[in-house]
Amino acid sequence: MTAKDCGHHDDDRKAFHRRLFAGLVALIIFILFLILLVWLILRPTKPQVVIQDVTVYAFNLTSPATLTTVLQVTLSTRNPNERIGIYYDRVDVYASYHGQQVTLPTLLPATYQGHKDTTVWSPFLHGNSVPVAPYLAVSLNQDQFTGTVLINIRVAGRISMES
Repeated sequence: MTAKDCGHHDDDRKAFHRRLFAGLVALIIFILFLILLVWLILRPTKPQVVIQDVTVYAFNLTSPATLTTVLQVTLSTRNPNERIGIYYDRVDVYASYHGQQVTLPTLLPATYQGHKDTTVWSPFLHGNSVPVAPYLAVSLNQDQFTGTVLINIRVAGRISMES
């Protein structure tokens, strides 16, 4: 007996592929809708970090372009979220001058910050005989002569939010 090809099998495959594609698109739209819904309910925002005080204990530039620095920085962080707590897993604080790091990173203790809570840290930043690039040594000498040295305090690390 011979088999005849009626031509409907290709239409069945195309219909199956269309249904599969439509199902995947619907699933992606549903997942995006859920993400939007969670974001609208929780409204997560980044914590606010403020430098409250900086005390300079040592700031010495020696002749072969090395800098010794001892600073105490008082940082205040505020969690503006009403429904989300923040875990500060690994946060480092260090000082830099014109993009060059001049102190060692100081690790802040791991902390949980509750809803609308404020946390204050006062780490010491040490940099003993840190070599400074020659062009920065000239700039640093000029800044010291004028009486104003712009030191940036950097806060870098990993935080996570949890509701």
